[in-house]
Amino acid sequence: MQVSPLCLGAMMFGAWGEPDHDTSIKIIHRALDAGINFIDTADVYSQGESEVIVGKALANGRRDDVILATKFHGPMDVAMGRPGADPNKRGNSRRWIIQEVENSLRRLGTDWIDLYQVHRPDRDTAVEETLSALTDLQRQGKIRAFGSSTFPAHQIVEAQWTARDRGLGRFVTEQPPYSILVRGIEADLLPVAQRYGMGVLPWSPLAGGWLTGRYRTGRPAPTSHRAERLPARYDLSDPDNQRKLEAADALAVLAENAGMSLIHMALAFVLQHPAVTAPIIGPRTMEQLESQLDAVDVTLTTDVMDKIDEIVPPGVTLARADNGYLPPALQDPFLRRRRTS
Repeated sequence: MQVSPLCLGAMMFGAWGEPDHDTSIKIIHRALDAGINFIDTADVYSQGESEVIVGKALANGRRDDVILATKFHGPMDVAMGRPGADPNKRGNSRRWIIQEVENSLRRLGTDWIDLYQVHRPDRDTAVEETLSALTDLQRQGKIRAFGSSTFPAHQIVEAQWTARDRGLGRFVTEQPPYSILVRGIEADLLPVAQRYGMGVLPWSPLAGGWLTGRYRTGRPAPTSHRAERLPARYDLSDPDNQRKLEAADALAVLAENAGMSLIHMALAFVLQHPAVTAPIIGPRTMEQLESQLDAVDVTLTTDVMDKIDEIVPPGVTLARADNGYLPPALQDPFLRRRRTS
């Protein structure tokens, strides 16, 4: 499957971003008309509403022209006002995958999904079980290919070896966080993806809005639905986010001196990594989409790339909250301490 240099992310379509379906559909159609043939969503985005909107946008003859990707893993039930009360309506188990793919197909209004992705690792499910279920779906024709999202490099290697040893289909893509401010994957994940011939679809290439020019020292912090859902990534009292703010200031000056917008520089930086297939842009408005489309025509000079490396060194992620996944050993202290009693 051949995809456009940019992928349209649909996370902001629905209650999490733009609640008006007609407006969201117009944005999707504009992206398709501009040459984007790749759309990425997930079941958990606005609890299925994003998939419904994408399905509406691709009705009336547009489905065959699009590489359609979605994801599973996050909790999809809501009980007593909180998600995730039923442990069987989440995760990477065969039971949930077989059930949830049918829900996504229904919401998307399609008979097949081009790329079905595991949204996050699941410590309670062996990767062999996950790969086996996905292989069965692929053989049934319900999905064309499958991949991972925000997996550590060692788990990607484990999944590749398991697929080889058990005669199963393999992850053909990885969707990691990657931007000028979030460069941790350069150390190991990107080389691993290249080693196994995986497509890389970076999410949040604008660092969740930090690289749009809206975050600058001396200005009030902008409000957004994303900041409300993920406060740790935007709290300016956090020293990590202060470092991001200082870097965003320096990068804005660099972009201005180079004669381009910060948005174009940020997207071009991700596009120029040889391991990257297609960064995922996630506009909420038509204006945001238009500001990003022309980034595919921008090429950064060696001098600009070197200056970026001085501001944020290669392999460095300025804020841990931006990694998108916290390994179990960092969440449960008894996974890193010997029990003494």
